[in-house]
Amino acid sequence: MLKIRIIPSLLYNGSNLVKGKQFNSWRTVGSVFQNIKLYSLRGVDEIIFLDIVAYKNKKIDFNLIDDFADECFMPLTVGGGIKSIEDIEETLRRGADKVSINSAALENYQLINDAVRHFGSQCIILSIDYKKDKNGNKKIFLNAEKKLTKIDLFEYIEKIEKNKPGEILLTSVDHDGMMNGYDIETIKKINKSSNIPIIASGGAGSAEDIYKVIKETNIQAVAASSIFHFTETTPLDVKKYLSSKGLKMRKN
Repeated sequence: MLKIRIIPSLLYNGSNLVKGKQFNSWRTVGSVFQNIKLYSLRGVDEIIFLDIVAYKNKKIDFNLIDDFADECFMPLTVGGGIKSIEDIEETLRRGADKVSINSAALENYQLINDAVRHFGSQCIILSIDYKKDKNGNKKIFLNAEKKLTKIDLFEYIEKIEKNKPGEILLTSVDHDGMMNGYDIETIKKINKSSNIPIIASGGAGSAEDIYKVIKETNIQAVAASSIFHFTETTPLDVKKYLSSKGLKMRKN
C-alpha cells in the first residue's frame, strides 16, 4: 500500500489566501508567502495552490507563481487559468512540479491527453468540482462561471480518464468549507471504478474526518484547507493521528 499524503490546498486571489463555504462567501485568511513559510517549517508532503480568479480574468500571474515557487521547498501543484500546452509549460518553468487543470479540460477533452503526452502523467492533475442537482444527481460544477452543468460526474470521469492524468483532485462543492466530513459515498464509488488515483477534497473538520475517508474509501491522498485555517490542527497533527491509527504516512 502506498503511503498516505496530507496536502494543504490553498486558494489565492493575488497574494492573498482566501477560503469560503461551498465556493461562496470568500474571506481573506492570510498571505500566500506567510503560509508557504509556515508549511515549509511544518514539513508538509506537498502543497496545492489554486488561483480562483485566473480563469475568469483570462490571465495567469506567472510572476507570482515564480515568486512563491522560490519560497516553496516541498512539491508544488499550481492551478487556475491553465488552458493550453503553453500555459502548462510556463507554469512548470516557473517552478511548479505539477499543474492542475479544471475548466479547460471540459472545454477541450484532448488537452489532458496532449498534456500527458508532452509532460508525462506524473505532473498532470485533473481537477473536478461537482455538486448535487435538485434531483440529487452529481453534476460537474464550473467555478469560473458559478454554473452547475448537466454533465454527469461519473460519465465525465469514465470518458476523460482514458487520457490518463496522473491524479484526480476531486472536490465536492456541497462539502467544501463545511468541515463536516467528506463525501465518502462518491469518493468510494469513483475510487473503485477508476484507475486514476484520487485526491479527496472538501469537508475536513478534524483528523478523524480525514482518517474516516481514507479508511472507508482506500484512497492515499487527501487535500484539506479549512481545518488548517480555522482550527489549531496542523498537517503534522493529522499525520500523527493517522499514524496512531496504524496508517503508513509519507516521511518528509
